[in-house]
Formats: sequence, C-alpha cells, structure tokens
Amino acid sequence: MTAPFSPWFLLLLAVPVLLLGEFVLRRLPVLARFNIPVPVVGGLLFSLACLLLQYSGVTVSFGSKVSEGWWTWLVTPDTEWLARPAKNLNLPLLIGFFTCVGLGAPLRTLLGGGRMLAVLLIGTTVLSVLQNAVGGAVAGAIGAPALLGIACGSLTLVGGHGTALGFAPRFEQAGLASAAAIGASAATFGLVAGALLAGPLGAWLLRGQRKAGGAGGATEKPVVASFIADVRSLAALGKSAVFHGLLIAVCIKAGAWVSFGLDKLGLALPAYMGALVLGFIVRAIHDAAGWRWLDGGVIARWAAVLLPLFLAVTLASLNLADLASVAGPMLMILAVNVAITLLFAAVVIWPLLGRDHEAGVATAGLAGYGIGSTATAVAAMDAMTRQRGPAPRATTIVPPTGGFLIDLTNAPVISAFIKAVG
Repeated sequence: MTAPFSPWFLLLLAVPVLLLGEFVLRRLPVLARFNIPVPVVGGLLFSLACLLLQYSGVTVSFGSKVSEGWWTWLVTPDTEWLARPAKNLNLPLLIGFFTCVGLGAPLRTLLGGGRMLAVLLIGTTVLSVLQNAVGGAVAGAIGAPALLGIACGSLTLVGGHGTALGFAPRFEQAGLASAAAIGASAATFGLVAGALLAGPLGAWLLRGQRKAGGAGGATEKPVVASFIADVRSLAALGKSAVFHGLLIAVCIKAGAWVSFGLDKLGLALPAYMGALVLGFIVRAIHDAAGWRWLDGGVIARWAAVLLPLFLAVTLASLNLADLASVAGPMLMILAVNVAITLLFAAVVIWPLLGRDHEAGVATAGLAGYGIGSTATAVAAMDAMTRQRGPAPRATTIVPPTGGFLIDLTNAPVISAFIKAVG
C-alpha cells in the first residue's frame, strides 16, 4: 500500500490547479457560458488525472489532515489546540470564506430579504422533506434500508459533510452501520454534482434573457475568473486589505470558541458556524451604529481569493475511485434525489422568485447548496454574475440561507425522519 502524499502538496498545487481551470475555460468557452466555476474545472481535471494514473498502476493520493500548530491555531480553541489535533487542511480556507459571508452581509439587505429569503428558506425546508421522502421511497422500492434513503437525502445533500458526520452516531444507533462512511461518500457525490450542475441550471433558466445592465449576446466572449487578477486586486488595496484580513482572522479565532460552545450544547452544526454567526453580529453592530470602517468591497475581494483556494484544494484531493465505487443502491437514490432537486428548483423556486435575473442566480444558488454545499453555490453564482452582471440580493441572501439558516430547519427534519423509520 502506497502512503499518501503530504496534504501540503495540495496547498502548493492549488494555484496551478486554478490556472489549469482558467486555461480550459478560455479554450472551451462553452463551459464558461454554462457557468462552470474555474476551481471546479481545474480540481476535477486534476482528480481525474490521478484516477487515470491509479488505473494505470500508479497510486496518487493525498492526506487530508494536518496537525501543525501554526496552521490549526486560528480554527481551534486553545484548550483543544494544545493537544495539536489534526484538522482538515482546507478548514481555515473554508471558515475564512464563511467569515467573509457574515461580514459581507449588510443588515439592511438581510432585513429586506423579504420574499426571496422566505422563498429560499421555506423552499429548502420543503426540499429537505422531499429529499428524505424520495430517498426512503427509492430505498424501499429497491429493497434497501429506509435509513439509507434518508442518509442519501437531506442529511448529505442539503446538509453536506458536516451534517452527515454530526448525525452519524444517531444513524448508527438507529441501525445503519458505517453511517459516517456512507455519509461522507454521499456528501462527496453531492459536492461534485452540485459543482457541475448548479451553474448550467442557472444558464438554462436565464437563456434568452438580456444580461443585467446591457444587451449582451450569446456570441460574446465569456468572462473567466482570474485568480491572479483577484489576488492583485486585493493586494492593491494595501492597508485596507491588511486591516480587513486581520478582522477576518479575529472573527475566525473568536468563532472557534463559539463553535466550541455550540458543540458542548450538543448542536450538530458545521465547523464554520461560529465564525459565520460572529461575522453577522459584527456587521450588524457596525451597520446599526452607522460606522463606515468595514468595507464590503474589500471583504468580497478576500472571499474571491479564499473560496477558489478552498474549492481547488477540496476537489483536487477527491479520490474519484472511491466515488466511482459508491454502492448501487446509494448511487440510485442519490441520482434520483439530484434530479428531483433540480426539478424542484426549476419548477417551484424559479417561478416563485419571479423568473428574472436575480431569481435565476438565487435558484442556481439553491440548487448548489441543495445538492452540494454553500461554497459550490457561491462559486456558481459568482460565475453567473461575472457573465451576466451583478445580482446583489441573491449573492447576499443565498449564502446565509444555505450556510446557516437551513441548518436550523434541516436538523429537525432529519431527526423526525430517523424517528419515523428507526
């Protein structure tokens, strides 16, 4: 058995992987027109290359966790950090991005979310019920345990990796063996599906519509995100970028303690929840007091750097051989639920939101986090807005809905289904 490469290689490869994605999108503009994000293209191509090498007899795999204190300190409470716990390499990047989501959400926009916020939150809650019901029904039809259907439902699709791991002990107690491994595999399937399908759904919904702020035609050269350009834009901000970077770091560290407290209360919430909530609170206080020192534009530039790095590291490290070996019943349940989710987004959410540009971006975002994760949703929305113009309401309301609010309703839905079939 060949030992995996150090996780640090993934960090070194992140920028080349992003450059690969940019190169492919510029050479194949049809992918850009379908709003496939740069890190998704580069990361999955790299994973595919590793898979082909594995089939040729050369094993290429990467470790996922590191215990170096200088990397884990920011995302770990000090009482835990002293023991040098191993953490996922991409965790600081993930939490940093969600901190930006919190700090970058103007209170007035969230309070004015109105119809869009209600439609997304209620709609995703209904989607959670639908995914679990469909998962259970498909599982029953093929002779699989009903709990497997729920595990391949909102637990891993709407919920993602964090929710899957948080609920794994309860599923095992209810009778589903290896719930953690099943949840991780199903959530990974959802991550890939969401990364690949959310953007094309948005492109299909907005087909034929004029670009926001201009005519624009289908023959125009598509806009491809440039990671190097985003880094240069951030660096050009100088002291403002440094100040906001330090603010993000402070929120990450303080948020680690908030998450620690939430864990002690027995709440199964993602690791980024503390920093996300703290970011919201800081931004709310800042806006309510009428201050002007927090610049949402600078926060957005930090997010534009952290998100592609996180996705590049995450997708490049995927073992597609493990994903390809997902058991038949799981694959069938997941495939049906992905199709149902896309159909629900297009037939229910899109009309309710008004069938305009903002609605298309928000619907793609819901599909992104309803199948994969909030990070893939934001990446798809970013690709759409680069192509078709800004959608400030959608890009402000979707991240907190998928990253925080839905966890408050999805968890009780999962618990109710476990109790019903357990």
